[in-house]
Amino acid sequence: MTLNYKLTAFNTIVWKEIRRFLRIWIQTLVPPVITISLYFIIFGNLIGRRIGDMGGYTYMEFIVPGLIMMAVINNSYANVVSSFFSQKYQRSIEELLVSPVPNYVILSGFVIGGVARGLAIGVIATFMSLFFSGLHMYNLFITLMVVLMSSIVFSLGGFINAIYANKFDDIAIIPTFVLTPLIYLGGVFYSVELLPDFWRLVSKLNPIFYMVNAFRYGILGVSDVNVWYAFTMLVIFTGALFAFSLFLLHRGKGLRH
Repeated sequence: MTLNYKLTAFNTIVWKEIRRFLRIWIQTLVPPVITISLYFIIFGNLIGRRIGDMGGYTYMEFIVPGLIMMAVINNSYANVVSSFFSQKYQRSIEELLVSPVPNYVILSGFVIGGVARGLAIGVIATFMSLFFSGLHMYNLFITLMVVLMSSIVFSLGGFINAIYANKFDDIAIIPTFVLTPLIYLGGVFYSVELLPDFWRLVSKLNPIFYMVNAFRYGILGVSDVNVWYAFTMLVIFTGALFAFSLFLLHRGKGLRH
């Protein structure tokens, strides 16, 4: 298969995914905006006034990076898991599987589609934050790299969830019972330094902890963990999930009957 053919296949999948979430923008783009606005109002303005400063910044400024990252993670994950499972459920994914398109091209196309939605929501959330707090930018390169890699990680996570899911209820289990607790225990609303030693250790086993803190470092210049260590963890998560996703796609797990 020529490189041009692979690029054509990749672009086709990516643009199909982008058009999909743009076509239903009322369901995919508007709800996250409303949710993030409520977080800013309730946690930032109302509760934040009573909490005071954290890490040398106002509480609103402290939670802004975490809330943006939370929106990116949720939407990157949701886009891939819903799109791939829908095609799997409708059996239309079989057309891709029997085509000469390599598995890594198929996987990359769905992942980049998820990244596109995650980054779109991230940009919207960033602009929303300007109405509630001034936006700092300590290191633009680190900020962009962290949000991109985090979006890739959870797009891959959504792909794996869709592979194993057998019915629509299965694609709601992981976000409800795994993703949400990881987000809330990942340092979005607090500094890990406030926790007892045991819970501080537990937090460091949470991959979202590294994403939130590295992103916060890129914006504010403060972090509960060494930013390069966080980058290393992100690279490990990305490589491991991509390899596992390719393995499942190659084996046809849940796809071939």
